[in-house]
Amino acid sequence: MGRKVLVVDCDPQANATAGLGIDPSASGKNMYDVFMSGIDGFPRVALGDIIRKTASGIDLAPSHLDLVGAEPYLYHAAFPTGVLNEALADVKNQYSYIFIDTPPSLGQFVINGLYAADHVIVTLDSGSFALNGVTTLSTIFADIKNDLGKEIRPDMAIVSRWGEGSRQGCETEERTDLFTRIFHIFHKPPEPSVKEIQDAKEQKKEQERLLATLAEIRKRFPSVYTVPYSPAVYEAQKRGMPISHFAPDSSAGVVYKAIADEVMKWT
Repeated sequence: MGRKVLVVDCDPQANATAGLGIDPSASGKNMYDVFMSGIDGFPRVALGDIIRKTASGIDLAPSHLDLVGAEPYLYHAAFPTGVLNEALADVKNQYSYIFIDTPPSLGQFVINGLYAADHVIVTLDSGSFALNGVTTLSTIFADIKNDLGKEIRPDMAIVSRWGEGSRQGCETEERTDLFTRIFHIFHKPPEPSVKEIQDAKEQKKEQERLLATLAEIRKRFPSVYTVPYSPAVYEAQKRGMPISHFAPDSSAGVVYKAIADEVMKWT
């Protein structure tokens, strides 16, 4: 959309880094060096010193597996929660949007990201434990309010891979195969087997669970999006490109475009 965007990857798994086409194992300064800058005895590395351009036009502050080793040191920093916020101060006026990617596990990187953020988007998958993650996050939000005085209210939830493993929300050739549809008009399909009947019952039960989970999530977030499972997402990741550049008209790409439109209304 022509906006200048920075992605700050604070997850040691470095999926955002790899997803934007940068090899996480490549040499060079990364977020480990930025976080360690606040520790006595380590060299000063500003966030601007590690930012790299990516093929999509998005700027990236890359992560590295070494970032795992930085977390124990953060507890000894003068203000552990504000290390990232202080680092962002040098570059935030250069960008329209800065996205902070945090790990899925609890710790200083998540708290640093939440403290630095103006808005919070919670990403969930459609698995059975999605609501457990929401409950845990609510506890973190309350702790940050009590300890730091900052109230955090998530603006949006994104449920990804919606319908994975079932026909719901899944892009398949079967849905668009005109020959198959015509064939079934003139030929009665065979009676389903016992296994097919059982599979259909299990699929229905899973869809009911998904809808019940989604209803609970909608109660807790002002805005909720479900991103359908799409092979295009994984192809985009392998090529190091955002879905908006690789397959914007895919089922997932259309939803992410709607998400981007809403996010742009926040400022």
